Amino acid sequence: MNRTEAREQAFKLLYSIEIQKENKEEQIDLYFESNEINDEKTKEYIKDVWAGVEKNKEEITEKISSNLKTNWKLERISKIDIALLKLAIYEMLYKKIPFKVAINEAVELAKKYGEDNSASFVNGVLASIVKNDLQNEN
Repeated sequence: MNRTEAREQAFKLLYSIEIQKENKEEQIDLYFESNEINDEKTKEYIKDVWAGVEKNKEEITEKISSNLKTNWKLERISKIDIALLKLAIYEMLYKKIPFKVAINEAVELAKKYGEDNSASFVNGVLASIVKNDLQNEN
């Protein structure tokens, strides 16, 4: 499984946890089993994403909130878009994946799984994070 496919699987796991919110460790094992993910490298990547998002959820959520347009609230965002944003932010901030790669992958997943405006919404929030937060680090 290549990185794009593994990223898609990580997104799907984050989304399912976003929906269910309980027994997270159990959900991971069930997810691997039901999706026949047996490759250890892929499992390791997905677990890393989940653990990293979980460990840094306050900062990641704050990044999303502070980069929304004024009239938007976090509760208004679809669970799919939230999962995509968390994945991309984690990769950009903590895994140091180039922001162009993380944004492109998130936008492609938004086109595939999100609503009509998901791709432009995800792109806009992530671009704002890059502009406001990541550009200052370089």
